[in-house]
Amino acid sequence: MKLVLVLLMVLAAVSPLAAQTSCKVGVAAAPSGFWTWAPESKISVYIVESDFKPDELEYLLAPLSPWNAVSEATGSKVKFEYKGLVNRPLYCENCLTIVRGPVFDKSKRHLTELRTYSAARNRIMTWATIVIDPLLANPKTLTNALVHELGHSFGLLDCYSCKQGSTVMIQFKSVNVSNGMDRPSTCDVAQVKLAYQTIAAQLKRVTQPMPLVDEGEEPIDDDTPVVIRKP
Repeated sequence: MKLVLVLLMVLAAVSPLAAQTSCKVGVAAAPSGFWTWAPESKISVYIVESDFKPDELEYLLAPLSPWNAVSEATGSKVKFEYKGLVNRPLYCENCLTIVRGPVFDKSKRHLTELRTYSAARNRIMTWATIVIDPLLANPKTLTNALVHELGHSFGLLDCYSCKQGSTVMIQFKSVNVSNGMDRPSTCDVAQVKLAYQTIAAQLKRVTQPMPLVDEGEEPIDDDTPVVIRKP
């Protein structure tokens, strides 16, 4: 009995390292470097009502909770909240709209697409639209498609060479055949964490105060208010 307990303790001690080393990019983990939501964003999710059947909505929304559940673990702290049905895509800050549209690419088995915009032109997303091809009709594949496209919004790229079950960024075997992925994997969490560590470093560099430089008299009056600290 003591031997069994010792073995269990050893396995528990090495399992995090094993999980880390097993997430090899291109094999079990997707590469990162795509556009992302700003850290700690609250994303409002909308669905274009005329594009989907009422019984498809639950499959479209199913991936929101799993991604929300790992927001702390990934370091993104991004949360999604479903706001309701709309009659057209919304282009507002931290808005995500789910729509139908012709994006099918037979050679790549490409059935969905993330379209996004960065107001600051720094790859931090202002708004996004997830486009799902009308050919994708199996309810389970709708969930697979959404969890995949949400992965893109956290900086993950496609990984068509990755093993089945290792990441949400794998492709479909064929149209309307589920790939079995309905939530981010351990490797997805690890890769998103790396992506957001990079983002945090970039944002820190951008927000660092610039050194003061005396450029002489300004050509126009400076009406910036002067704040004097209380003693």
